[in-house]
Amino acid sequence: MASQLLPLELIDKCVGSRIWVVMKGDKEFSGTLLGFDDYVNMVMEDVTEFDYTGAQIKLPKLLLNGNNICMLIPGGEGPVASSLA
Repeated sequence: MASQLLPLELIDKCVGSRIWVVMKGDKEFSGTLLGFDDYVNMVMEDVTEFDYTGAQIKLPKLLLNGNNICMLIPGGEGPVASSLA
């Protein structure tokens, strides 16, 4: 039987790597995960913010509230890169 990987263990493995985060609202973020806490609040750097209009905003650092995170994609580069694949 394969070993289970718990959600917080997966996020811990992503520290220092690029992730794509989809929020509950109309925003998505792609950046490097620096750290997180038990509530899955996340600190990211070298972030690109995407909104529903397709606009992209570069941010040096960002703190995301874990309560508003809908989905996390390890290694993801955001909606633009994924739509080209």
